[in-house]
Amino acid sequence: MTVMEQQGAGHAARTAPPPAWQPSTDPAPLLPDAEPYRVLGTPAAAHTDPALLRRLHAEVVRGRRYNTQATALTKQGRLAVYPSSTGQEACQVAAALALGERDWLFPSYRDTLAAVARGLDPVEALTLLRGDWHTGYDPREHRIAPLCTPLATQLPHAVGLAHAARLKGDDVVALALVGDGGTSEGDFHEALNFAAVWSAPVVFLVQNNGFAISVPLAKQTAAPTLAHKAVGYGMPGRLVDGNDAVAVHEVLGEAVTRAREGGGPTLIEALTYRLDAHTNADDATRYRTDDEVEAWRAHDPVLLLERELTARGLIDEAGLKAVRDDAEARAADLRERMNQDPELEPMDLFADVYAERTSQLREQAAQLRAELDAEAEAEAQAADGAEGGRA
Repeated sequence: MTVMEQQGAGHAARTAPPPAWQPSTDPAPLLPDAEPYRVLGTPAAAHTDPALLRRLHAEVVRGRRYNTQATALTKQGRLAVYPSSTGQEACQVAAALALGERDWLFPSYRDTLAAVARGLDPVEALTLLRGDWHTGYDPREHRIAPLCTPLATQLPHAVGLAHAARLKGDDVVALALVGDGGTSEGDFHEALNFAAVWSAPVVFLVQNNGFAISVPLAKQTAAPTLAHKAVGYGMPGRLVDGNDAVAVHEVLGEAVTRAREGGGPTLIEALTYRLDAHTNADDATRYRTDDEVEAWRAHDPVLLLERELTARGLIDEAGLKAVRDDAEARAADLRERMNQDPELEPMDLFADVYAERTSQLREQAAQLRAELDAEAEAEAQAADGAEGGRA
């Protein structure tokens, strides 16, 4: 006997759950389209603003060169690790350009390009991956949350900030970036649930690049798409071609506007592909074939934009060269500045961790200070001894 049958025993049995149990929304409008939304290569592309096309192209080309330069820096020992977003540049750039000046970006560790496209100094964006600082930039100044290495933990933070902004009456929107692997984390589900219940002005962009390190999506979820997960939380789900920069920008722009106007959160899944390995420490040939990678190169976000610009007569070979030269100059500047050894203060390890240091941090700081003082004293004595020997 079920609980409902027990409740119905002795009096008229209920034919339906009580009203409070019924969903408050119709699921149909929340469902994503069957096919990912595309603009480039379709008739809709003819209506895209030429200035936007040029801007997206320039940023994507710069992003591709930034990725290759950062990867090279790992081989030179200037970065401890670099998770490349090569192949995903359209998602990164569109995310940065879709936000207003007062909005917030919540990136994952793979989203340094999104931070740079939003205006962050590339060296500051790489400081965490260099091992110099916890973050390397002031999140409040740039409205970019710290790059998040633990999977999906930035998502509840994005919801909290967005909810707080709404309570204060600020028209601020938070855009949270996450990979397909992050959707398997509890933080992802908690964030979406809170966002929908609170109708928080937050947008979730899932960059589905096919793999959570070496685990393919099919081994992570049985859902038709990741965008379908939105329905279970009561928010719209959108499916978009993640290599189509115009389409991603359009879908994100609509979601940001909807959130700002009080419409609540949106979950967007961008189908893209990680052309490089998970990081420079990963051997991707162990879990995917070269043929698979080459097939995705034909759908390269840079190539798609260049085809559209060329076909519409919006750029010529000289214009393409100018964009590439600009990207090369930026890469050279990054390379030069990253090749300079930073001057670090060891005691900064304890700065900006807590507003007020815990007892453990105070103990650790005192221990480090004693070690540094001892080293300085030893160096001074050695210098005095050397000076005395010369005398």
